[in-house]
Amino acid sequence: ELRILQDVGVKVLAMLGGAAQGTFRRLDGTDAEFDDYYCPLRDCLRHCGFDGLDLDVEEDMSLGGIMRLIDRLKVDFGEDFLITLAPVATALQGSRHLSGFDYEALEVMRGSQIAWYNVQFYNNWGSLTGFEGYGGIINRGWKAEKVVAGVLTNPTNGTQGWVEMKELARTLSMMRVLFPGFGGVMGWEYFNSLPGGEERPWEWAEGVDKALRHP
Repeated sequence: ELRILQDVGVKVLAMLGGAAQGTFRRLDGTDAEFDDYYCPLRDCLRHCGFDGLDLDVEEDMSLGGIMRLIDRLKVDFGEDFLITLAPVATALQGSRHLSGFDYEALEVMRGSQIAWYNVQFYNNWGSLTGFEGYGGIINRGWKAEKVVAGVLTNPTNGTQGWVEMKELARTLSMMRVLFPGFGGVMGWEYFNSLPGGEERPWEWAEGVDKALRHP
């Protein structure tokens, strides 16, 4: 399936971390400890032929540690390899978050190597029932084209943050006008996206596409 998608021009990224506690702690030690855990990750990415890696840091990690990981990925896979991060919305609003390091400092130090941020507006870290939370990020100086708005596609996929398609479409239509060129929308997860559910999950993507391209 990965090759089929790539053959039609779709970039396919792997995801590292999320609720898997310990993932980044093991990549934040000494250089020798880092190699013990990084090398199997590197080999897996090479074997599968992914186009990039999304770093979902949901535990404390140092700024130096995340920069070392980004640097090694670029050395091993080249400048075309896509590196993204998945912070909760408050991380880009200057408030409490999950990752430990300062995202504004990371953007200053390694922003040229980060393709975009899949920002989580769900699980009580933000909401897309309106555009205010996204606007708060842009008002802090973040570039709209690098800030992808993440939302739950089904209420069972998280604790809070699912937005029914009609309401989401209204919000996205406003964001399209207020934040020209904004980075787009990320859905967690695809397989059971409403309104189509597991039988027709693509209907969610079609609804988002319509809101963004054909308001």
